[in-house]
Amino acid sequence: MVVGEGKWVKLDQKGAGPGARSSHAIAVVGQKVYAFGGEFTPRVPVDNHLYMFDLNEQKWSVAEAKGDIPPPRVGVTMASIAETIYVFGGRDATHKELNELYSFDTYTNMWTQLSPGPPHRSYHSMTADERRVYIFGGCGNAGRLNDLWAYDVVDKEWIEFPLPGENCKPRGGPGLVAVLGKIWVVYGFSGVELDDVHYFDPKEGKWIQVETSGEKPTPRSVFSTVGVGKYIFIYGGEIDPSDLGHLGAGKFSGEVYALDTETLVWKRWDDGSCSDYHPGPRGWCAFASGRRDNQEGLLVYGGNSPSNDRLDDIFFFTPCLEGNGK
Repeated sequence: MVVGEGKWVKLDQKGAGPGARSSHAIAVVGQKVYAFGGEFTPRVPVDNHLYMFDLNEQKWSVAEAKGDIPPPRVGVTMASIAETIYVFGGRDATHKELNELYSFDTYTNMWTQLSPGPPHRSYHSMTADERRVYIFGGCGNAGRLNDLWAYDVVDKEWIEFPLPGENCKPRGGPGLVAVLGKIWVVYGFSGVELDDVHYFDPKEGKWIQVETSGEKPTPRSVFSTVGVGKYIFIYGGEIDPSDLGHLGAGKFSGEVYALDTETLVWKRWDDGSCSDYHPGPRGWCAFASGRRDNQEGLLVYGGNSPSNDRLDDIFFFTPCLEGNGK
């Protein structure tokens, strides 16, 4: 297939799963998806169970977790490095912003609370490379943020990076992706939906704003994001906020776009002929990169719909890239 097509697959679900929710998070370790946090009623955390979904068996279970189990929260983020999951921040049932960092060892099922790091926040973004977990932006105690931090899982310490320039406004719900050694910030919400793209180069210690071209997505936030090779894929998101704020649904997109980080050209990716379902417009989803049929792609679970109903379905998107055998 030519570049610009992708395959959506809706996964069956067996067992007792988390159910419908939004503002939650997932991380993938091998063929296991771990889900934590979220809301069914706006701003009310559902629970603090750690759910596991086996991608091969397509079955849910609840981890027999022990140790420093995090309290319930919404607007939380997760990322995995090797066999360990990292969970940061969020907002509790009293609407307090949080700044705790937890790790979960998927071998021992042990939660461990690690050293607190960046200022308290929720609806921030998180990504990881082979050694560091990165945190950017979100809603803090005194408003939106645009700071970038990293937790080094080897040295077990936090790193605070320089702030970006004024053009990179403080924002919630941005895309944050580690691609080809750079940390990319894509779009987000700062009172209005944004459509700018920036990256931080850890080696140079510098922020760069880039001008993109092509089939550029409209401004948006709270979308699903993943890096595949040199591409940053985004799916869905809020393109027009609700007058009710977080209590409402707003207007959502259901499209997939990819940014080539070498040419800085956007392209819309349509459903290939092999797609059996499409998840439709939504935002506030849990998402992560994963592998299915030995191909890397985007896993999307739940979220909020245009009718303001929370969703409980799971989809896997595989981009049809040249040389991947499809």
